[in-house]
Order: sequence, then structure tokens, then C-alpha cells
Amino acid sequence: MHELEKTKLLAKDLTKEFPRSPRQTLAGYVLAARTVDKCRSFLAGCAGEYHSGCPLDIMFLDFIEISYEKFKEVVAKGTTDEEIATWISTHAKQRPAIEIIRWNNELRGKRISELPDALQEYMEEYIPKFLPRNRPVYTFFDIYDIEEERL
Repeated sequence: MHELEKTKLLAKDLTKEFPRSPRQTLAGYVLAARTVDKCRSFLAGCAGEYHSGCPLDIMFLDFIEISYEKFKEVVAKGTTDEEIATWISTHAKQRPAIEIIRWNNELRGKRISELPDALQEYMEEYIPKFLPRNRPVYTFFDIYDIEEERL
């Protein structure tokens, strides 16, 4: 089977379903599973309004010190989640477990006011446009989980 065919079989159709929550881990990292979902869907042509390589994806990739292009190359081979997790574990910058745990927890609890200025400005318009008015946003990840009906 051709690599693109394998990727298409693994890809979520993001015009019909949501990518995984940014809270869900892959290879021990938050954001990783979501980044994989969006990349696969982009490569398969079914990403809808989702963007692969967006600032959220780059937060993860910058932390593990892997370029988006290299990550996309691996995903494009039709690699499974398990294979990608193994690849991340061997290619990511090696860090003590507590450093990864702290990074994960920092992102899980990050408030809008703690985001970079450009992202705060973007979210200032995004939140009232795409989230129900009666739903308070406590953390950055809440935005995605509320919009995608997980919270």
C-alpha cells in the first residue's frame, strides 16, 4: 500500500469530527496527538478549517526541537500513532521526565493572560466568535475542548 493511502486510512475527516483534545498525550506530551491528527488530515486533504503547523502545533514541536517539515515527513509515511510515539521518543530533545511533566502541566493550566501577546489578541476575537457566551474559559486548552464539545 502506498504511503498516502496509509495516511488517508489513519486520518480523521476533520470536516466531520474533531481532532483529539490538546490535553491528550502521545509519547508523553500534550498537544502531540492533536498535532498528528491535524497533520494526517491535512496530508489526506480532509482537514477542513483546521491548520496543520499552526502556532499550537509549533508550541509542541519547538519544545521537542523537531521541525514541522521533518514531523510532516514522518506522518506522511502512513505511520501509526505507536510508530510516531516511538519516533518522537527517539528524535525529540532528550529531557528529564520531570521537565516534560512540568511542561505538560504548565500548558494544561495556562491561562489566556499567560499567552504571548499576539495569541492573546487573536483569542480576544476568537473566543466570543466561536464559543458559547455562557461558557467561561479558565485555561487555554478549554477553548478547544469547549468549542469541540468535550467540555
